[in-house]
Amino acid sequence: MRSYTTDHLVDTLEEIPLLIKSCMVCREIHKCYQLVHNLGRGAVYLGSSRIKPDHHHFLQAMELARETAGLLECTTWSGVGPGLMDSIIKGALQAGKPVGGFKIAKEAGEWTSSNFHPYLPLDTYMTCRFFSARKHGLVDAAVRNNLTDRTAIIGLPGGIGTLDEIFEVLTLIQLKRIGSKYPVPFILMNYDGFYSKLLQFIDTCENWGTVSHGEVDSLWKVCNCNLEALEYLADFYDIPDSRRKFRGRLREAYV
Repeated sequence: MRSYTTDHLVDTLEEIPLLIKSCMVCREIHKCYQLVHNLGRGAVYLGSSRIKPDHHHFLQAMELARETAGLLECTTWSGVGPGLMDSIIKGALQAGKPVGGFKIAKEAGEWTSSNFHPYLPLDTYMTCRFFSARKHGLVDAAVRNNLTDRTAIIGLPGGIGTLDEIFEVLTLIQLKRIGSKYPVPFILMNYDGFYSKLLQFIDTCENWGTVSHGEVDSLWKVCNCNLEALEYLADFYDIPDSRRKFRGRLREAYV
C-alpha cells in the first residue's frame, strides 16, 4: 500500500484516498486555528500577489497596513505571499505590530519554489496545501469573540483569487457566519476606481432582482483612499480623536 506524508507535493493530492485527504484537511485546519490562537486576531488583508513593489498600490497598501495595525493595536494577517500581501507585511512590521499568515503553495498561477517565507519567523505563518484550510484560518483571524477584539477584513485590488476570497467573505457576512454576535468591518479598497466596474455589475444585479437593493452596501464599506478607510475603522470602534494619529502621517498623494 502506498504511504502518504504531509511533505508530499501538492500536485499529487488528487491521488490521495478521500478518507486520508479528509483527515489531512482537518489536521491542517486545526493548525490554522492554533496559529490564530497563538498570535491573536486582527486585520485580515486580501489582495493581489502580482503587484510589483514600485506600483503605487503597493505603497498605498503598505501605508494602510501600518496605520491600521497601530490604530487597532492588532495582528496583521495575510496570505504571506508576494505583491500586496508582502506590502501589508512590511507595513505592519513598520508599525512594530505582530504579523501572521497562511501561505499557499501556488501564487499568481505558479508554484512557489519554497514553502518558507524569506524573512518572517517560522512560528508566525504556515504553508497550507488545502485552500479550504487557508480560508478557515483567514476567516478565524477576523472573527471577534468579544467586544474588546478589534478586527477587520480589507479587500485590496486583486484578480481571480482575491475576488474569490472577497465574495466568500461577503457571503459569510450575509449569512451571519461572520459577525453574527460581534460585527466585523469589511472594507473594499477602491484605489483609482479599481473596483468601480465590479460595483456597477452589482448595481446591474440589483436591477435584475438577483440582489436586493442596498443589500451589498449594508455588508461592506467601499473606500477610495486610506484616510477614508482609517476614519471608518476609527468610527466603527469608537476610537477617540487623540488616538487617530494617522491623520498627520498619511501621504497626501494617497489621501
